[in-house]
Amino acid sequence: MERWRRQLQQSVTRVDELAKRFDVPEETLRRVEQKFKIKITPYYLSLIEKKDDPIYKQVVPDPRELENHGLYLDPLAEDADSPVNNIVHRYPDRCLFLISPVCGSYCRFCTRKRKVGDPQKINRNFIDEGVDYIRTHAEIRDVILSGGDPLMLSDAKLESILQKIRAIPHVQIIRIGTRMPCFLPHRITLKLVRMLKKYHPLYMNVHFNHPRELTPLAVKALKRLADAGIPLGNQTVLLKGVNDDPQVMKTLMQKLLQARVRPYYIYQADMVFGTEHFRTRVEKGLEIIQALRGWTSGLGVPHFVIDAPGGGGKIPLLPEYVQSINDNEIVMRNYAGKIFRYTQPKATLPESTVHGYTEEGDSFLADPEEIVLMDGLGY
Repeated sequence: MERWRRQLQQSVTRVDELAKRFDVPEETLRRVEQKFKIKITPYYLSLIEKKDDPIYKQVVPDPRELENHGLYLDPLAEDADSPVNNIVHRYPDRCLFLISPVCGSYCRFCTRKRKVGDPQKINRNFIDEGVDYIRTHAEIRDVILSGGDPLMLSDAKLESILQKIRAIPHVQIIRIGTRMPCFLPHRITLKLVRMLKKYHPLYMNVHFNHPRELTPLAVKALKRLADAGIPLGNQTVLLKGVNDDPQVMKTLMQKLLQARVRPYYIYQADMVFGTEHFRTRVEKGLEIIQALRGWTSGLGVPHFVIDAPGGGGKIPLLPEYVQSINDNEIVMRNYAGKIFRYTQPKATLPESTVHGYTEEGDSFLADPEEIVLMDGLGY
């Protein structure tokens, strides 16, 4: 049996194990377990240094997940934009294709907590239905494979899906969204990357939230993917008590670049039921971007976005760098807080007005027929 499968088999899924390990009342965890799935790989569990540290918070159940703060089971209204099973088609030229119901470990802040872990809600029997939808919608040029986690599928099952999508002429690129390099880097085998290489142009978005997740084993997995020619991007979720600190976030972005991963998004935490304790104020995200822009490589500055509740899509947010703008100039503040001015271009001259020159070389404005010809050329 492959090492990654053995890791999965040994995953912690029972609250009694967690209660004993972290000295938490078992009944407290069991109430959460009845509503939301629990799974932690032995590898990721080993990264927890102490109770309530940034790794612990991401995967160990918390009784606050049962509190009702007026948040939503489906905050992004994905179900409303699902024309057929397993497909979310929100943007004009791309769609999300859910191909796996399960993950290596279950994030406590997951946007799809309502369905991840339930094979009835993300059903593999609907794969062909999803492929047919993509095939009959010529506007789709970009397909994002998600779930659950697509890399939870066997190589053969994943390749079968990739083959079908790559055979559709209007699909230009395929993207895979996965957290396996973080939760279970053992999954990134040489056999897997050899298979993935056959389906270029193929991109992969990974998910790291804290610098400690970029272990030597995780970096080795990312290297294998990068060496296979797969462009890597990272999606981070801004989480209270995990990474809501400018220095932590800067270290994360710099370590990602060292691992050949381009920071892509920092997401403001979605308004998911049971995740109020993870959410920060939006100002914190703007503070973090301000601490990155100019203070580290531009390559290491991701987009800070809110995936708008109700299905509005990703909306980028930026600190206020533009102080004022008018017909004459733009007044700007740079990363260090200094003010600079950029002069606007002059108004465009009427088409009938052109530059001419006198025989003495002086410039003037004139109608075309008044231009003096010099050496046979119009000046």
